[in-house]
Amino acid sequence: MPTRRDFLSGVVAAPALLPNLGHSAEFPGQLQLTPACGDDDDLTPSQTEGPFFTPQSPQKRDFASDAPGGDRMTIAGYVLIRTCQPVAKALVELWHADETGTYDTSGYKLRGHQFTDAEGRWWFDTIVPGLYPGRTRHYHLKVQRPGGRVLTTQLYFPDEPRNHRDGIFDSALLLDIATTSDGKVGRFDFVVA
Repeated sequence: MPTRRDFLSGVVAAPALLPNLGHSAEFPGQLQLTPACGDDDDLTPSQTEGPFFTPQSPQKRDFASDAPGGDRMTIAGYVLIRTCQPVAKALVELWHADETGTYDTSGYKLRGHQFTDAEGRWWFDTIVPGLYPGRTRHYHLKVQRPGGRVLTTQLYFPDEPRNHRDGIFDSALLLDIATTSDGKVGRFDFVVA
């Protein structure tokens, strides 16, 4: 079975190299720009931030160490404008439940932010969030290009039984997920104003 590195190496089209999504310093693979960002001029839909947002999160990419018993997952993509141009130094903030469906409400476990690189790429090593009453499996994110408005949204998992019973779920926010030998890889490109 391929690894997360192999999966991302196989998605070749753009000249931008992604850093290693495991633990070494460099990654030789490439990540294709989305063809959809210029097709219909749709921005990424916004959604509620929910009751568990905590401001002033730390800058970090490694969330997996916050929940070592969780099912590992790397989520990655680009921040783009409508013309498919990547946005450097865009803020991408992530928070989500642990493997049991519990949010850390007293600290910054499974919470943090980063800034896109010069090619507009972002990535987090994290875990698959657990379920909690009334919701389907999801990640919460805030995305903001320098000087732009904040996009608050959520990303979802395909084929989740609770997706169609969740009143907030939006199929436009589904991650493109592949399973590898060392965890799952989810891809989503944000298109911002």
